[in-house]
Amino acid sequence: MRIAMLVPAPDYPEPWRWAYEPQSDALRASGADVEPVVWTDDRDFSRFDLILPLVVWGYHLDYPRWLRLLERAAGEGWPMINPAVLLRWNGDKAYLTELADRGVPTVPTLAVEQCCDEDLEEARRRFDSDWLVIKPPVSASAMGTHRIGPRDDLPEEGRGKPMIVQPLIEEIAVTGEFSLMLFDGEHSHTVVKRPRSGDFRVQEYLGGVTLPAAPPPGAIELAQQALAAAPATATYARVDIVPDNDGVLRLMELELIEPSLFLDHAPDGGAAFTRAILSAADRAGD
Repeated sequence: MRIAMLVPAPDYPEPWRWAYEPQSDALRASGADVEPVVWTDDRDFSRFDLILPLVVWGYHLDYPRWLRLLERAAGEGWPMINPAVLLRWNGDKAYLTELADRGVPTVPTLAVEQCCDEDLEEARRRFDSDWLVIKPPVSASAMGTHRIGPRDDLPEEGRGKPMIVQPLIEEIAVTGEFSLMLFDGEHSHTVVKRPRSGDFRVQEYLGGVTLPAAPPPGAIELAQQALAAAPATATYARVDIVPDNDGVLRLMELELIEPSLFLDHAPDGGAAFTRAILSAADRAGD
């Protein structure tokens, strides 16, 4: 079994092997031959049985190039997991509005094409919230994410650009954000991510902490509901869920491209992950 795992270009500034190695080691332990392949290289993938974009970090920095790669993957019939149609859909956070329209409880989301002060006022009225969060629709690791108070100006980096506007979920600072890992639609394990004091972003490089946790009641069902509403089946998924300020569980993000899967917190050591990936490879071969 030959697997190509897509990884960042050599000049990508952040370390990535901490994410790559637990996943590749789990697959190698089951006999797979895993090779890291830089996603920006124009490679011939015909010799691989499976292509995993699990560490395709930096795709948001060159999104047109990423879309071209997905177009090539679909056109040439690459055995890519997750499938290209799902990766393309998941790359733009405006998918949250689509999931909401399909009845999935999500964090309320307003997607705007050219963000301006009037959009913020509309969001405050719509969400009944003085405090907002804005972020680019194509982003990662809280890049370009800002908390905006009732007297704060719109940051210049967001003015006139496509943005996602949401109410600030204050409960994140207390309870945290739950990340559920599902493989072939079945729950494997959960972590909770909490921001440092005074912040709302949970990423560890910003001072957040990540701990193993039990999923809140109803969280697994919400995660499966969100995945069922996606346009294709996900072999691997991380589903980020938060309780809102009234305690209602809501989908924050559906991570189907290159999520950290926290296999170090998986009680089975990543066995469910490996089974799902290798089963997908067998189906692709058939």
